[in-house]
Amino acid sequence: MSKYIFTSESVSEGHPDKVCDAISDAILDNLLEQDPESHVACETLATTGTVIVSGEVRSNGDVDVEKIVKNTLGEIGYTNKAYGMDNNEVNVISMLDEQSPEIAQGVDEGSGLHDEQGAGDQGLMFGFACNETKELMPLPIHLSHRLVERMTDLRKDGTIPWLRPDSKSQVSVAYENDNPVSITKVVIATQHDDMIEKFGNEDAEHDFVEKEIIEHVIKPVLDEAGLPYSESFIVNGTGRFVFGGPEADTGLTGRKIIVDTYGGYAPHGGGAFSGKDPSKVDRSAAYMSRYIAKNIVAAGIATKCEVQLSYSIGVAEPTSFYVKSFGTSEISDEKLTEVAKSVFALKPGEIIKHLNLKYPRYRQTAANGHFGRENELFTWEKTDKIDEIKSAVSERK
Repeated sequence: MSKYIFTSESVSEGHPDKVCDAISDAILDNLLEQDPESHVACETLATTGTVIVSGEVRSNGDVDVEKIVKNTLGEIGYTNKAYGMDNNEVNVISMLDEQSPEIAQGVDEGSGLHDEQGAGDQGLMFGFACNETKELMPLPIHLSHRLVERMTDLRKDGTIPWLRPDSKSQVSVAYENDNPVSITKVVIATQHDDMIEKFGNEDAEHDFVEKEIIEHVIKPVLDEAGLPYSESFIVNGTGRFVFGGPEADTGLTGRKIIVDTYGGYAPHGGGAFSGKDPSKVDRSAAYMSRYIAKNIVAAGIATKCEVQLSYSIGVAEPTSFYVKSFGTSEISDEKLTEVAKSVFALKPGEIIKHLNLKYPRYRQTAANGHFGRENELFTWEKTDKIDEIKSAVSERK
């Protein structure tokens, strides 16, 4: 019997890196709303009192960067300098520039060396799905997301008014023969108000925070998972977490790519998602890879599925493609790859069209994971190819 413990982590929408992802994706959404053909590569840096937005854009739209930055910070909850940033006082520096014409000719139909829309850059992308949760995601990252998501919800609805935006989670799950059997450890780090005056000392303050987080956040999420768990919880391991946000820790777009995907349970190609329009295969092909893997598992053809795609800049055809089932499929991986090729669109232009990716929805992806969430705008989460997959598999048996 194979036994091991696997750990994943997540961070809240108020984590400085996620703040930057949200700003970059809010700018992308704004431009796509004005011009669906917008090409955007937007990077954000957030530090003490300052947000810098840079990158390359080609669009008929006109973006008010300062307004979007301040609105996004306000939505997240950074409305007071004591929290780590005040959205009304922040200094916003915009350094957006024009997209390179040489990149443009690679992604515009009829330009460059090829007639079809090519990939916006070279790269490799992975998709994954498994039957550990109803969302067909690995359990450790699923639970990690639900913990920070719940803290955000309870902060915003006033249930726990002393919570501040910046927080992190970590969940360890015990596996036997590759199946999750119990939850062994949960770690929470959450920013909170300064309550020393109320409780008299740091120990009493920490005891209060720990008790409230265990009762209102950790246990409800774990109870819903339906697995036995050890009450081995660590809440704010340093004792206090008052000083947080971009003032305590500089944020950058694209630094939480493992949080964005599968929590380390499956490979990652290395490219970030946020701030990139769908001509960038780092984003669109990663979404298609997830869509393929999820539909294969949802069809019952495999209980675990990994997909890889790779591309060259300016070229429509993938440079490679495979589907791997880890021995959980009734047909070989070679045949499963053939099935996927026959059912799914793999060229960048086809992917964008099939998943309807030229329209705003990206700000919503910036926290709590790009995958495993029920949202009609997350078209890559649909399981609408089940019948086609089953038919294609039957033909190859």
